[in-house]
Amino acid sequence: SVVQYLKPRGYRVALSGKKHIAPRAVFPFEYSGKQNPDFAAIDSLMAQSKSRGTPFCLFACSNEPHSPWNKGDRSRYDPEKVRLPSYFVDTPETRNKMVAYLAEITFFDSQVGRCLELLEKHKLTENTLVLVLSEQGSSFPFGKWTCYDTGLQSAAIARWPGHIRPGTTSDAMIEYVDILPTFLDVAGVELPKTLDGRSFLPVLQGKRKSHKQHVFGLMTTRGILNGSDHYGIRSVRSDRYKLIVNLTPEVPFRNIFMKSSIFRSWEAKARSGDKDAREKVRRFRQRPAEELYDITADPYEWQNLAGDPKLAEVKSRLKAQLDRWMKAQGDRGQQTELEALKHQARRR
Repeated sequence: SVVQYLKPRGYRVALSGKKHIAPRAVFPFEYSGKQNPDFAAIDSLMAQSKSRGTPFCLFACSNEPHSPWNKGDRSRYDPEKVRLPSYFVDTPETRNKMVAYLAEITFFDSQVGRCLELLEKHKLTENTLVLVLSEQGSSFPFGKWTCYDTGLQSAAIARWPGHIRPGTTSDAMIEYVDILPTFLDVAGVELPKTLDGRSFLPVLQGKRKSHKQHVFGLMTTRGILNGSDHYGIRSVRSDRYKLIVNLTPEVPFRNIFMKSSIFRSWEAKARSGDKDAREKVRRFRQRPAEELYDITADPYEWQNLAGDPKLAEVKSRLKAQLDRWMKAQGDRGQQTELEALKHQARRR
């Protein structure tokens, strides 16, 4: 892990807050905090690093925004005025929960602010790369636990005075596996060829506009709370098109969010005769074997083009990329899905 790469080179490598990592032996961080960063511990780490001239790599890991969305000031957002994504069913419950979600994002933003304040306090701002990442999309329907972009994509904001030009944006496609090689590259560590990811330091520095030609995703319901017995999803995306493969389309999709008050309000509206709600509930539960989307024209992945003969070659190329990636990962599709329980620590 990052600890074994950076600690021998003089770095203090710390994690404060949420962990969700295993086995612990592979991640011998300096630990502090429980579900959220311990800012007193972070303050101490920065003070010691500054006084001793010791470099550090800190993971300040927040649990937010994570249900039950009970943090932050909800009064800053009006349920009647908040804008809902087009793929949502508009119900009072959805609006109220969206306000709670936005309030917790604002709380997370304040945690980022506290980290920046501590860097400023210890005069470390100018020599520190700050990378702010979200975990994945929200747990609203069509988000987390799916391979739609609204579930897979993470926010990414970086600051590094003298290296990253303020106010710039990038459309480069990066993946979480690219974080470690990027950190090693920044630290001047030679990148091992065994790493899956690639450094996107040139993108941060403005030297390159692109990074990867394809990015991938996978999801399983096997063994998750209220999940379908087995519902595997794989995806590949280029800069324009996205292919999603549902391994068992005959099986209804199910996850824990379908027990939420939000989804139940969608179901109630569907039962009342609302055609839009009925279609969205159906689409969430039942999906075709293949989904192909033009991301540039249809960013919410609503118009499935998998059956369009004009895009047969596009679909074939993406499927070939996905097959190669799955083979490289040792992913045998449905067989891997059925074996998933063997790899879950809580079932051993």
